[in-house]
Amino acid sequence: MSKETIIVIPAYEPEGKLVDFIGDLKEAGYEKIVVVDDGSGVDYRSIFSSIELMDVIVLRHMRNQGKGRALRSAFLYIKSYLGYNVNVITADADGQHLVKDIKKVEQAMTQHPRSLVLGTRDFTSENVPFKSKKGNEITRKYFKLTTGVDCPDTQTGLRGIPGRMLDFGLELDGDRYEYEMNFLTEAANKVEFFYVPITTVYENNNECSHFRPVMDSLRIYGRPVRFLLSSLTSSGVDLFLFYLLTLCLQYPHGKQIVIATVVARVCSGIVNFGLNKHFSFKSKGKTHREGARYFVLFIGQMLLSAGGVSLVSMVLPNLVAKILVDVTLFVLSYIIQKQWVFAKENKIASYEKSIVGMDSNL
Repeated sequence: MSKETIIVIPAYEPEGKLVDFIGDLKEAGYEKIVVVDDGSGVDYRSIFSSIELMDVIVLRHMRNQGKGRALRSAFLYIKSYLGYNVNVITADADGQHLVKDIKKVEQAMTQHPRSLVLGTRDFTSENVPFKSKKGNEITRKYFKLTTGVDCPDTQTGLRGIPGRMLDFGLELDGDRYEYEMNFLTEAANKVEFFYVPITTVYENNNECSHFRPVMDSLRIYGRPVRFLLSSLTSSGVDLFLFYLLTLCLQYPHGKQIVIATVVARVCSGIVNFGLNKHFSFKSKGKTHREGARYFVLFIGQMLLSAGGVSLVSMVLPNLVAKILVDVTLFVLSYIIQKQWVFAKENKIASYEKSIVGMDSNL
């Protein structure tokens, strides 16, 4: 059964060229287009009114909520009114994506119906701004480290998403630019990625982009940064309790060290679990189930640390061995906690209300 292609364009304070882009899409035969006005305000009302006159669905947020929220609003509309038997192609409103490249993504979706199709740019091109080139380099390395997948363009907004992934898209966290990275990260081990080379377009050094390098980068890397802070805090608790117990416990030296080590590590583990649940991953899962998983990881990590350091210290100095093993376990622990210990529960129902209070030309 053939699938209808739906073009989704989140837009915040777009330039007039968005109207031309929509016109080009219409001329190319794309009948179903969903544009989300993400709280652009009255100054941009004429642009969206012109788009509506072109028989385009325009969903409106009363205030700016972010690109991630805009994409979820579009996904919810498509799921509610068009169903799952569709191919969804997301494109940006700033002129970076060309109709010919959208067609290439559409063709790839037909040939690879179970894959997430990504339009990837050439970042070696001379017209790529330094901040975009460096930003992609950093996120690409981070993505490879946390997922094992080498994605050439982690920041692309031109994506071909099978209709069966609509619910997946609605479950994800993030309302702003971090949403797109969350989408890729969570999808990396669930579906195959298929890459389609596209034209690299940066007009006026990408000045019309609403991406804020500092704030939005913090959002994108927020989870690993919070995880690092949680780990540092827990380490501080571990060291403080160990020192305090060695001062207070009246046992022979060897027994004192063992008891202080075990008690401090258990207490710091409890602190670490609470911080990771509520601060790092912001999980709303059942505490007893996540606690049991964390306990398994905690014991395994402790044993691997001891065994790993013992083995590596046979060829490297003790301190170097300790650093190498613990850094490796730190990365593995982050991945395991994200994908298993604090795995997200289904949250689709929480987004069903987002259609309420949002105007559209239904």
